[in-house]
Amino acid sequence: MLGLAFAMAAPAQGGAPAGGGMMAQFQGLIPLVFMFAIFYFLLIRPQQKKAKEHRALLEALKKGDQVVTAGGMHGKVTALDDQVVTLEIAPGVNVRINKGYIASVKQD
Repeated sequence: MLGLAFAMAAPAQGGAPAGGGMMAQFQGLIPLVFMFAIFYFLLIRPQQKKAKEHRALLEALKKGDQVVTAGGMHGKVTALDDQVVTLEIAPGVNVRINKGYIASVKQD
């Protein structure tokens, strides 16, 4: 019961709020800013860099390149469109896939 009496007591004299004022509010934001910086440098930035490299790979794609799709299919590019790539996966066997599913270009 004594704790309740202290909790209901008048605020301290002196003009400043009992919570510490503006500095207490900023101390609560510091860990959030720090956590955002960690997420940015460990997750967001590397993912953006990898996406940029993949876009560059797709733009440099040309007829005759040996590629590997995201599903693991190996083939030779026989035709290119804006969004569709035609791959020859065996002599006389052509498949069409979306350009975004090209995972890598094999070096001969």
